[in-house]
Amino acid sequence: MSNNNFDDIIHRSLEIRKKYHDLEMLHHGSEWTVEEDALAYLTDAGLVGRNIMAHQERWPKADSQSELEHKLGENIWWLIVLANRSGIDIKEAASKFLDKTEELF
Repeated sequence: MSNNNFDDIIHRSLEIRKKYHDLEMLHHGSEWTVEEDALAYLTDAGLVGRNIMAHQERWPKADSQSELEHKLGENIWWLIVLANRSGIDIKEAASKFLDKTEELF
């Protein structure tokens, strides 16, 4: 994936999060906190595990392929949102992680 494509994914992710903030304001009178975003991410991360089990036919669930694909994408979205809300450049963080890990090998 080129940087331009990832930049587009980041931009789209943050625009979608703004729309969810609007809904939160409408329904609850306040935006979710970073902690609430983190909890939502952790919930979806757990669902990735369950969907992996279903995909491997270790847990009964219909249409596990599309559910797994959706949850994997949603988890990337949450990570972009959490990085942004924490003042972290997700591209730089991923690059640093890869650099450090590659040095181990």
